[in-house]
Amino acid sequence: MFQTPIPLTTDNAIGDGRVALALEYDGAAYHGWQRQKSGVPSVEETLTRAVSKVADEPVDLVCAGRTDAGVHGSYQVVHFDTRAVRNLRSWVMGINTALPRSIAVHWAGNAPEPFHARFSAVYRRYRYVIFNGPVRPALLAPQVSWTFRPLNEEAMQEAAHLLQGEHDFSAFRAAGCQSRSPWRFVEFIRVHRRGDFVVIDVQANAFLHHMVRNFAGSLMAVGQGKYPPAWVGEVLATGDRRKAAVTAPAEGLYLVDVGYPEAFAIPRAQCGPAFVRPWFDDGLNAPVAPSWIHRKPRTRS
Repeated sequence: MFQTPIPLTTDNAIGDGRVALALEYDGAAYHGWQRQKSGVPSVEETLTRAVSKVADEPVDLVCAGRTDAGVHGSYQVVHFDTRAVRNLRSWVMGINTALPRSIAVHWAGNAPEPFHARFSAVYRRYRYVIFNGPVRPALLAPQVSWTFRPLNEEAMQEAAHLLQGEHDFSAFRAAGCQSRSPWRFVEFIRVHRRGDFVVIDVQANAFLHHMVRNFAGSLMAVGQGKYPPAWVGEVLATGDRRKAAVTAPAEGLYLVDVGYPEAFAIPRAQCGPAFVRPWFDDGLNAPVAPSWIHRKPRTRS
């Protein structure tokens, strides 16, 4: 999970303030990150119960990015405030003992109080994994998207290049997106093929609701030959969601990295998911420093 392995030591004291966690999860069994009023399983509710048990007190978790139902996280960061003090091994092993096999915490550490898992993040990175074969996969069914139509990854990359930079991404946001602004800065978006798998790798300062899955749906339409690569740029310019292709399925989407200023000492990710990582060299799996960071102006109280 990390660029540098982190041993689970017992000679440190973590807690009595703000604590950060780094974790991974298989989202197939959950109705997204956020706790649901209906009581259906969510990553937040499941993890909150486990952390509260180890802390021996109720805790409230804040995550770096709220993933949708069926979406996975190979690197997610959360924070919570607690009076409890435990060592690294106790936090990690204790929480994992109270979790199902679909969620695993890999690190815990003290964070200065200004740290906020969501608002301190300067970028987020996702990978969308497509199995491109004539027959649907069985063993990887909950972990990948699938299309039997042959994909031209070179055409997809040509189209993806038109999405880089700062744009109004209204054409690629969900109708229910609650963000105040449709403007985002896409640091890069790359399309790679490895045998029957096509991976879309994208990093931005932040994402709109369904933005990556809408990217994937339109890039797949180009890859299937339904539209020329230039069509993606035309759709982007319209700002009209109805002009783009359908939203790609959730199963293939992974949150693979969240970046923070070095002062917060959050461990750097080795981008996943694990079965995809060997297909890329160390440079492509390493975090990419953002060239543009949007910081919200602070309001005076």
